[in-house]
Amino acid sequence: QVQLLESGGGSVQAGGSLRLSCAVSGNIRSSRCMAWFRQAPGKERVGVAALYTSDGSTYYAVAVKGRFTISQDNANNTLYLQMNSLKPEDTARYYCMADSLPEYICAEVPGTAPRAIDDYKYWGQGTQVTVSS
Repeated sequence: QVQLLESGGGSVQAGGSLRLSCAVSGNIRSSRCMAWFRQAPGKERVGVAALYTSDGSTYYAVAVKGRFTISQDNANNTLYLQMNSLKPEDTARYYCMADSLPEYICAEVPGTAPRAIDDYKYWGQGTQVTVSS
């Protein structure tokens, strides 16, 4: 079992920055693929960034590439999402996900949605990000 707890959401103006954190506990060694998803009201949950923990490779959705950075702090078992140059369309609830996906599938999480949302193993409860214009 893996437990995920997100924090760091809030309200900012367009152009601002936020850093989301995801505290990871439990059987973290099995969570080779860590990712951030977001879900806006009335829309599907989509992947925005993924990190393959074994080698630190990172992957991004086109909509956030160059603005968001996913990273991990192994000493503190924490996953981060640094979000810069925020836009109103980034407004959503952001979720942390962990799974034992192989890298070639993890790489597609922010892109082609290789699995149905319900098929991913572990989720946090989410944290709200609101960007005003």
